[in-house]
Amino acid sequence: MLVTAFEFLRGEVQRIVAAAGGRLRVVDDVVEAAPFWDSAADVLVGSDVRELPPRRRAPAVLVGLSGEGDTLWHLGAALGAQRVAVLPDAAAWLAEYLSRSRSPEAGGLVLGITGGCGGAGATTAAAWLAQAAAELGARVLLVDADPWGGGLELALAAEESPGLRWPDLADASGSIDPQQLADALPVAGGFSFLSWPGSRERPPLVDPVTVGNVLDAARRGYEVVVVDIGRNAEPLRTFAWDCDRLLVVVPAQLKAAVAAARLLQELPPVESALVIRGKAGVALDAALVAESVGLPLHGVMPEVRGTASATELGRLLDQGRRKTVRRFASSVLGLLAGDLQAGDLQ
Repeated sequence: MLVTAFEFLRGEVQRIVAAAGGRLRVVDDVVEAAPFWDSAADVLVGSDVRELPPRRRAPAVLVGLSGEGDTLWHLGAALGAQRVAVLPDAAAWLAEYLSRSRSPEAGGLVLGITGGCGGAGATTAAAWLAQAAAELGARVLLVDADPWGGGLELALAAEESPGLRWPDLADASGSIDPQQLADALPVAGGFSFLSWPGSRERPPLVDPVTVGNVLDAARRGYEVVVVDIGRNAEPLRTFAWDCDRLLVVVPAQLKAAVAAARLLQELPPVESALVIRGKAGVALDAALVAESVGLPLHGVMPEVRGTASATELGRLLDQGRRKTVRRFASSVLGLLAGDLQAGDLQ
């Protein structure tokens, strides 16, 4: 079902749904939509919709046009939309999304990691969680979502590992085969990774549709997908919306808590939790920081001496084998166990 009074938007979505082999009920507003809301397989709303019927589930997709700019993403967050489709660029993605929704496949957990402030340790947390999940037997992919982060592969000492990087996927279009993607990606520490190159070259643009296609394939090909999102606006917009859960890493400091609270306003309506980075004995401070930020606490990431230099030397995964790190990662993965496929992390 599509809810919009915009004639042009109606026509665009009707063509997309027809191409996907589906049928579409079109209504003008939420009052007319209310009787059909819960029975519809998918609910799409246009950018003219500003509120939802009371006690109804969030729409699957907010649909708008490219000229509407950032307001689409803010509206999507306000409505709790699961996805945002900016037409015409996202037409192919929307057709594929609707096709899959009629015959959904089991998929893995896509876990996004972002820092509540600069230097919070999000990349470290992402690498350690991916490493721990792989050691527990899950098929894991670690995704570097920040083209300006210097290249996650450097922290893994894997810049020479053969396999695809983001620039190799910049021109990819349409559906990506999950097995082919998995076979083409490099491996480090027992898990696959998709990184930006650790070079001085300016990274190419990868449009949100391609990002969505890659993450869709990753979800179908892996049991756990850990996304190191970073804090830049573009990765937050393009990657965070495709995550099932988000973890915000914050040092146990007042200033960091304030920065994290501001960041929450930019996050999509995805279930989120806090990871506090701190020294031993910081548990009480962690609870206070979590309360001030307004997110549940999912764990305390230890400050391991030498982690910064280990990252520079490509030995981040060596630090991940320490007992304190293993305990942290196991506790976080344990809290996420309900979101993982049956058989994961055994």
